[in-house]
Amino acid sequence: MNALAILFALVNAVAVYSLPRRWALLPLLIGSCYMTLSQGVAIGPFEFSVIRLLIAAGFIRIMVRGERPVGGLIGLDYLLILWAVWALISSVFHDPPVGTLVNRMGLAYNTLGIYFLVRSLCYTLDDVVDLVKMTAILLVPVALEMIFEQLTSRNLFADLFGGQLEPSLRNGRLRSQGPFSHAILAGTIGAVTVPLMIGIWRQHPRAAKVGLAASMVMIVCSASSGPIMSLMLGGFALFLWRWRHLTHLMRVSAVLVYLLLEVVMEAPPYFLIARIDLTGSSTGWHRARLIQSAFQHLKEWWFIGTDYTRHWMPTGVPWSPNHTDITNQYIKMGVLGGLPLMILFILMVWTAFRYVGKCLRAHQDAPVENQYLIWALGASLFAHAATCMSVTYYDQSFVFLYLPVAAIASLWAVSRQRLGETQAQTMNTGPDELSFGYDPFPTENQSGLGFDPVHRQ
Repeated sequence: MNALAILFALVNAVAVYSLPRRWALLPLLIGSCYMTLSQGVAIGPFEFSVIRLLIAAGFIRIMVRGERPVGGLIGLDYLLILWAVWALISSVFHDPPVGTLVNRMGLAYNTLGIYFLVRSLCYTLDDVVDLVKMTAILLVPVALEMIFEQLTSRNLFADLFGGQLEPSLRNGRLRSQGPFSHAILAGTIGAVTVPLMIGIWRQHPRAAKVGLAASMVMIVCSASSGPIMSLMLGGFALFLWRWRHLTHLMRVSAVLVYLLLEVVMEAPPYFLIARIDLTGSSTGWHRARLIQSAFQHLKEWWFIGTDYTRHWMPTGVPWSPNHTDITNQYIKMGVLGGLPLMILFILMVWTAFRYVGKCLRAHQDAPVENQYLIWALGASLFAHAATCMSVTYYDQSFVFLYLPVAAIASLWAVSRQRLGETQAQTMNTGPDELSFGYDPFPTENQSGLGFDPVHRQ
């Protein structure tokens, strides 16, 4: 690491440890937004990027202070742990086994680290609002730097911390990438945060407008079709808020529509991706053909993954002679650990969606703006889930993938705990007491979605 990166890491590590709980995730967001992946230290065979060092500082904090996942462990927590266990077990079947195991340990560390830090430090809907507001402010310098890239063809983050100095060029358009490893990932982060900004619009319109403007700038400057599609799908999910009581019907209808397309289309329906080109430089055909190739070569990877995918596609990648460009998070899981790892990842996303619905049903009497923010978390996750069809989160952008998942899990853990307390109290409460203003979800701000005010620091 250079001197500036060392100072950056030290200051933020101290901040992770010492800040009050409600602000403790801020240094992790700062590390995700402003530090490139090239900065880190090597300890034996292990590579610790700055974000990994901040995760370590976070775990030291929660162990020393006794902070634990709110509401205890729930189903989604166990799914993530099982996913990590299979990722490690399946590594012994890959070549070289030791190097692969080290790589999988890093993958598990990143995923479980961010997820359980958020679970342990984000308790209430007010904490979620704080996270969104912090993200809104932190994205502004990123957006301004991406504009600077467009004007000067130079990446300031790369100047400071290493990386690609000049933005890539496709069909005459500069593609700004900011601190991220690719322009598509930079634009994707802007796109998936848009639903969150809209989610806090009623309570905090100024922060929402600032964050929304920064997110839109990031999408435009990335000059990529993928982030635009992610933005549209996240907006579509927000649009469905009015018909949220019909979500089961929507899921069934989506399956039926896909099956109908399977019947009437000559090519598989996922080849519709190949028809999408919103910037004149889309590689949608590659993404659709990759899905088809994964199905065609299923027997090669279905159990424990595969070490060779170069024959799947007509083009390869410069960083590996054995692989093609796996631009699909779900297929990436399959390549790493077979169908078990892929299915566990899909179950993680599906379970988080279920928790959104359960939270809404548990708090249907809460203020509408609080319910809408829960829906916005689901809309952001929906944008992520769709984006995973065309992107792999291979840099610090993984923080923004697991942050809404963990926040949703915390909200449901609190809801489940409160529901259990309510049922227990109802057993010993007469009908007259229940009829005169008993509030089963007492909160610090009476929002209907909170936790013990003592924990709010």
